[in-house]
Amino acid sequence: MEEKSVWIQIEVNGIQYKQLINTKDTLLEVLREKIGLKGTKEGCGSGHCGACTVLLDGKPVNSCMLLGVQADNKKIMTIEGMAIEGRLHPIQEAFVEEHAVQCGFCTPGMVMSSKALLDKNAAPSDEEIREALSGNACRCTGYTKIIKAVKRAATKMHSEGEAR
Repeated sequence: MEEKSVWIQIEVNGIQYKQLINTKDTLLEVLREKIGLKGTKEGCGSGHCGACTVLLDGKPVNSCMLLGVQADNKKIMTIEGMAIEGRLHPIQEAFVEEHAVQCGFCTPGMVMSSKALLDKNAAPSDEEIREALSGNACRCTGYTKIIKAVKRAATKMHSEGEAR
């Protein structure tokens, strides 16, 4: 495949970007290297670990497996877009409160997958949480605290009326 540069227009965390990219650039590379958002992590580079999960038009995707050109004219949310006016999102708060963060490398992807779940299911069961997070690998926590964090976030979001 011939290398070629193209312009794309994407909305990332509510901000419009017109970006010149190489047609071989992944969405992860566009976010980290072109736009400068370093919160999305590259773990495996092959779509197996979920560290690079972002929301594309509200759906969780592995940004290492998607070409940047495929995101043209799409809305993307990264971990940097979760906090509003300097306040952590209830999902982020719950991860801290439940000690669901150890090394932190998988956390951005876990939070984004959790948001996608809680945006469509306000009170998921443990099994639904496990299913929603099945594409996200964590080598540190054993998942128990992560599941508790998602349940706590669901309660927080319901009680605070927040679906940010």
